Amino acid sequence: MSPVPGTVAEVVAATLAQRGVGHVFGVVGSGNFHVTNALIAYGARYVAARHEMGATVMADAYARMSNSVGVVTLHQGCGLTNAMTGLAEAAKSRTPLLVLAAEVTNQSSNFYVDQPALARAVGAESVRVDDPARAAEQAAGAYDLALRERRTVLVNLPLDVQSTTVSAGSDDLSQAGVRQVTSSTDWVGVAELGRVLAGARRPVFIAGRGARHAGAEIDGAAEAFGALLATSAVAKGLFHGNPWSLDVSGGFATPLAVDLIRGADVIVGFGCALNMWTMRHGRLVGPGATVIQVDLDADALGRYCAVDLGIIGDSAEVAAALAAEPAGSPHVGYRNAQIADRIAVEGHWRDVPYDDWAHGSGQEARIDPRTLTIALDDLLPTERIVSVDSGNFMGYPSMFLSAPDEYGFCFTQAFQSIGLGLATALGAALAQPQRLPVAALGDGGALMGVAELDTVRRLGLPMVVVVYNDAAYGAEVHHFAGGHSLDTVTFPDTDVAAIAGGFGFDAVTVRAVADLGAVREWLDGPRDRPLLIDAKTASPRGAWWLEEAFGGH
Repeated sequence: MSPVPGTVAEVVAATLAQRGVGHVFGVVGSGNFHVTNALIAYGARYVAARHEMGATVMADAYARMSNSVGVVTLHQGCGLTNAMTGLAEAAKSRTPLLVLAAEVTNQSSNFYVDQPALARAVGAESVRVDDPARAAEQAAGAYDLALRERRTVLVNLPLDVQSTTVSAGSDDLSQAGVRQVTSSTDWVGVAELGRVLAGARRPVFIAGRGARHAGAEIDGAAEAFGALLATSAVAKGLFHGNPWSLDVSGGFATPLAVDLIRGADVIVGFGCALNMWTMRHGRLVGPGATVIQVDLDADALGRYCAVDLGIIGDSAEVAAALAAEPAGSPHVGYRNAQIADRIAVEGHWRDVPYDDWAHGSGQEARIDPRTLTIALDDLLPTERIVSVDSGNFMGYPSMFLSAPDEYGFCFTQAFQSIGLGLATALGAALAQPQRLPVAALGDGGALMGVAELDTVRRLGLPMVVVVYNDAAYGAEVHHFAGGHSLDTVTFPDTDVAAIAGGFGFDAVTVRAVADLGAVREWLDGPRDRPLLIDAKTASPRGAWWLEEAFGGH
């Protein structure tokens, strides 16, 4: 529909509705009240969060799990500053996200901050809708920028402009269509990649978030050249069920995956940054290995990992061309009976032996987080979407909970902030409503984001929230162990189950596997209230995946 005569706020809403915006997240104040109501009037479902950071993270996760542009609306000044951590996470992750923020341009106002400068500081783009006659064009341009270049875009809506009436016919949305992107694939580079792979004996393909749409094409190319498959953490699940999949490359990689990736003679990253986490600071690149990176963004090539060949192009296009490249029978490459047997026996973390850390009895008992997570993996339905917060605990759900596909795992970790996990799970749940949402949190992150327990309950989501509760900021405890006082990062035990009960959750405290019977009862029941599991976990040592991350600080 074209915008009817009305205010700039209404024209912006009509423009975004024409673009297909169906979900909007936010916290409403006086500055974004009218644009939010206009979005609702044009058919968007509005999800009210309890905190602006939560709203922004919900929109980020929704965009990731729905392949659409996320939208969040915020109040001017303090509403935006409250959202900045979520905004930084989205910008660093290249999430297509529109942040509609009211703006005060009068520097004498208490609400004034330099909002465009805030956006630039965290790597987001900034647009100001400052011309009523061009409001539709400016809003459409911001949307197109977010979609086309996978950018987080702050759309500043000055208060005095928002309320201005737009005369009929001053702007025509039919002239503001989404700009078409022509292919810019480097076909010379693709041909060279085909020649390199034709001579490879042990190729490995690693797909990242930028290749989540290209799973079938990459699988076909891998079969043609005998390549093993892996993903970065954010693309976990993309090759689930493939017998040649090594699951995740990097800090969460199994010992087998580490061994086989290090043994590769050719590593190809598709839509994957090949950063310090995915490549373990380059230690997963074996001596003499050829590293090739495929990405739409020329600036991404070689940014984190030295590459021998960088190819600009869409991962699906490049992989499809590769699959059609080899003549004759497929290459054996890395795919032989011995490797197949090793993957079948050693390819999952639950196959790796460990000494159980469980200790104590009664109210002092603590469960090993690996034992807990393996048991939950068996209990929870396969059709799930797991969202993970940051912290010392995060590897357990990331490594021991399986993801049925690339839409079964949501990982907002580019900024390494704790406290985003619950909001992430909310956005992901709304993007994939047919799946059971599972939020995996540490106790520190759970308490930081606790307000959004109300949003889970209010929306009636049948969510399972698992809190790995070691009564500490576990990352800091283990990072600074060895003579330092840890009083600042350890806490008395918190009854998170009781807190959740106050929000209207069913809740259970788990100290041993036997306590998970209550989880089975909840799964078998109507699931008419969300469930929180307060898992009292043992944590005698630091997580090796954080040792990797700390190496980059």
